[in-house]
Amino acid sequence: MFKKILIANRGEIALRVICACKELDIPTVAVYSEADRNSLHVRFADEAVCIGPPRAAESYLNIASIISAAEITGADAIHPGYGFLAENEGFAEVCETSKLTFIGPRPEVIRLMGDKNNARKRMAELGVPILPGTEIIKSNEEALEAAERIGYPVMIKASAGGGGKGMRIAQSAEQLPGLLPTAQAEAQANFSSPDVYLEKYVTSPRHIEFQVIGDQHGKIVHLGERECTIQRRHQKVLEESPSTQVDAALRQEIGRQVIEALQEVGYTNAGTVEFIMDENRKLYFLEMNTRIQVEHAVTEMVTGLDLVKLQIQVAAGLRLPIKGETVKQSGHSIECRICAEDPETFAPSAGKITTFNTPGGTGVRVDTAAYAECTIPPFYDSLIAKLVVHGSDRTEAVSRMSRALGMFIVEGISTSIPLHQKILAHPDFRAGKFDTAFLTRLSSNGARKL
Repeated sequence: MFKKILIANRGEIALRVICACKELDIPTVAVYSEADRNSLHVRFADEAVCIGPPRAAESYLNIASIISAAEITGADAIHPGYGFLAENEGFAEVCETSKLTFIGPRPEVIRLMGDKNNARKRMAELGVPILPGTEIIKSNEEALEAAERIGYPVMIKASAGGGGKGMRIAQSAEQLPGLLPTAQAEAQANFSSPDVYLEKYVTSPRHIEFQVIGDQHGKIVHLGERECTIQRRHQKVLEESPSTQVDAALRQEIGRQVIEALQEVGYTNAGTVEFIMDENRKLYFLEMNTRIQVEHAVTEMVTGLDLVKLQIQVAAGLRLPIKGETVKQSGHSIECRICAEDPETFAPSAGKITTFNTPGGTGVRVDTAAYAECTIPPFYDSLIAKLVVHGSDRTEAVSRMSRALGMFIVEGISTSIPLHQKILAHPDFRAGKFDTAFLTRLSSNGARKL
């Protein structure tokens, strides 16, 4: 097992990794920017190193500073969390060169599966269904010709992208030429690559993803699916597991395809294979996230497994302590992402939290690094907490989440709690009748505005 782990991240995920390390009796090193000097991940780590100014480019994305912090403190492994450098194959390579274990897949696997276009091609070769699409598109002429072949509407997608960046929907040939350069510019700005491709756009999709984890001895298991359909601008707002749209037969079939494909590419550690579901409940491969996900907690709640501890253990060369290729799920779990933003306009709301009361009780979990009198800086993602519940079934989970949201008090800044309360109360959500346009559609209808 590792003698010391550095966490190359901040906020709730850094604290989450620290908790796992404490249970495994592994000392930890926190890195922090000047804006995070008083953060809880700094307080609860065994050691802490300041790696730069508030801007992420000068701190949490500064590979040289992070590697130096690991060498100075004697860490022998780095956990990247999610976001920042978690899917950066260059960072994983530098870790290897520096004789530090990167707690994630190998660099070449990140390179293959982290590039959406290459991942689509490889998964198609391995028998996983994909939507009709293209190679990298460079010009409007190429795009128009390809879109005519695929059929409108089409989605322009950044090949190296994520989080809804570098994505545009073209409903017609008239719209496409104006949207392509915008998507390319956004892709370049966010991912240092202008590469985009086209994919058939499903008009009323659901977003379903399968959690996987693999060890270094060739064993890969899937831990069931998560429903991540409630989104705003392609960014997830609420997740749950299992999905109401995935039955045992479909779960078994897609799980088998995923395991077989990832065994072929030599995947190790945690990852998520994302799918789009059409109106006929057919699933098509969308992309793969080669890291732990924000919403991993709902899978932990229905499986009873600690995914972060498993990440660390398999990175150290241990075998997965799981029999078979699937894990039995129990009950239903829902996660609400509590963000520091206006619930109506979604404008960021940085500032000092004056009151912070988290809910408790049976089946309630709160992952957060926030506390009363802490300051939410304006430099990073607005996520301040993940409220997660577990119930015997979906009805109980929805009821429990509604109760927990009402007991979650945050004052001094605006949060998305009122938005989540309205989602949970909506009859369409309670009936499981929604798609990725749920929030957009309802907010544009004055009589039913969220």
